[in-house]
Amino acid sequence: MNTSTLSEKGWVVIPQELRERYGLKKGDKVHVIDYGGVISIVPASDAPIRNSLGMLKGKTSLIKDLARSRQEDAERGK
Repeated sequence: MNTSTLSEKGWVVIPQELRERYGLKKGDKVHVIDYGGVISIVPASDAPIRNSLGMLKGKTSLIKDLARSRQEDAERGK
C-alpha cells in the first residue's frame, strides 16, 4: 500500500511507482472523486470520447439493442 502525507496546503504526492504505472507526469490533470467516504484520484483524459471509441465493440449496435429492448417493454405494457 502506498501512503502519502497531506501538506498544509492540501497537496498530496502520488508515489513514483503509481505515477509510472499510470503514465502520470508533471502538468497532467486528475479528477478527485468522493465516493461517499472514499476519495479516489483518477487520471483525466484529454479526449474522453475519442479515447473510448471502440471500447464496446460487439455484433449488435448498442443503440439498436436498446431500441429493441424498449419496443419489447412497450409491447408488454411496461
